[in-house]
Amino acid sequence: MALRAVRSVRAVLCTLCAVPSPAASCPPRPWQLGAGAVRKLRTGPALLSMRKFTEKHEWITTENGIGTVGISNFAQEALGDIVYSLAENPGLVNKSCYEDGWLIKMTLSNPSELDELKSEEAYEKYIKSIEE
Repeated sequence: MALRAVRSVRAVLCTLCAVPSPAASCPPRPWQLGAGAVRKLRTGPALLSMRKFTEKHEWITTENGIGTVGISNFAQEALGDIVYSLAENPGLVNKSCYEDGWLIKMTLSNPSELDELKSEEAYEKYIKSIEE
């Protein structure tokens, strides 16, 4: 259930980025940058140890059986202002992707699925490996 919800968030994000923004189009994704391009990882505030990550840059935290899903700082920087179509505070996901800029909350039917996701440390190593 949790992984299915994260995958559906990814589909929504791809759809939002595919629709042209009235102000600007989505910036290129880091894996589409030209040869010799360098992208720096900014970690910002310390990530919670209970936050788990996918290789597609979504995160999930749980509290009392409720999962909260969002996108990582790496993803929000790569995608730009992806929520321009939201009426209220569209840049929140870009300003506070780990605290207030989450995307969905859901009840977890199988919390053990979270064991398949990456810890903060493993996710940061993954980010460094794809930037090299």
